[in-house]
Amino acid sequence: MKQGRHRPTLRDLAEETGLSPAAVSYALRGLQVTPQTQARVREAADRLGYQADPIARALASGRTDTIGVLCGSLADGWQQEVAAALGRGLIAVGRNAFTLDAGNDPEREAMLAQRLVDQRVDALIVLPVDPCSRHWRELGRRTVLVAVGDGLPEAEPAGEVVFDNVTGVTHGLRLLAGAGHTRVTVLTPTDRSSPDRPAEQIVHRVAPELGMQVQVRTCPHDLDGAAAVVRTQLRGPQRPTAFLCLADSIAFGVYAAARELDLSVPDDVSVIGYDDLAVSRLLTPPLSSYRWPLDELVEAVVGRTVAAIETGERRPRAVIVPQPRPRGSVAPPRPDSRSVH
Repeated sequence: MKQGRHRPTLRDLAEETGLSPAAVSYALRGLQVTPQTQARVREAADRLGYQADPIARALASGRTDTIGVLCGSLADGWQQEVAAALGRGLIAVGRNAFTLDAGNDPEREAMLAQRLVDQRVDALIVLPVDPCSRHWRELGRRTVLVAVGDGLPEAEPAGEVVFDNVTGVTHGLRLLAGAGHTRVTVLTPTDRSSPDRPAEQIVHRVAPELGMQVQVRTCPHDLDGAAAVVRTQLRGPQRPTAFLCLADSIAFGVYAAARELDLSVPDDVSVIGYDDLAVSRLLTPPLSSYRWPLDELVEAVVGRTVAAIETGERRPRAVIVPQPRPRGSVAPPRPDSRSVH
């Protein structure tokens, strides 16, 4: 009986390339070696027909090569984009993403986070609904914890990639004030303020300086829910002439409610979003928004996650700065702005 061909091993690759087995392992995962070395090892792997055995690798390392990605709400189009981009970024470094949706519910978030850690993910990347919850402390002791969008003050995460919301919200309010708006509503997906998501504190500090009357209201991401909140605002006795929405998906509700009430954007009501979803450019008029550089975000999150898994390294906090994308959804308010019914 003819003997089958020997299946190439990591040691065979090491002998073929003149590298140590450890260096070959790092190269195959895109870690700690130069791009030239990575290319040389992958070329040799293709030539020899090398295929990693994921089960054996997991048993040897005690790792699953699976990263949990827990999103606050996948009804938010921006979080959908982030989750998809993180999945691609993790695959590129040899990891699998297991993505779950907390549905903007802090109790569900706690339950799903616990479930992911119990399933032995190598790390948990979280876009938290409730960053101040105490359960993060215990989870951070059990796995690599990386926070996106907010720090976790009750824990010590292995990495933090947060947004400069002070700059974004302040710029948005000043933009509306410069157009002449004095009655503005800020719509935020959560009433849970945190050091990295201090919408209400920013409003209370900046609005008086600009001579504005600003209300902060919580609002769901989904179109129908957001439109219902906006309709209530627009039917009030002193309706706002502008909305600053801390998610583009919430801003879509302003367009929908305005249309139902025979109001025009921006002539009757101005609106600014926050995320710069591609579809926002297709609205009539196109939505003014703020872009968060997605490639920069993914690189920072994946880099911190992999470094913490491989070496225990905790890199400095990364802060992502918003990029304004002014379009056609902001105009001066009409002098006869009244309540509608």
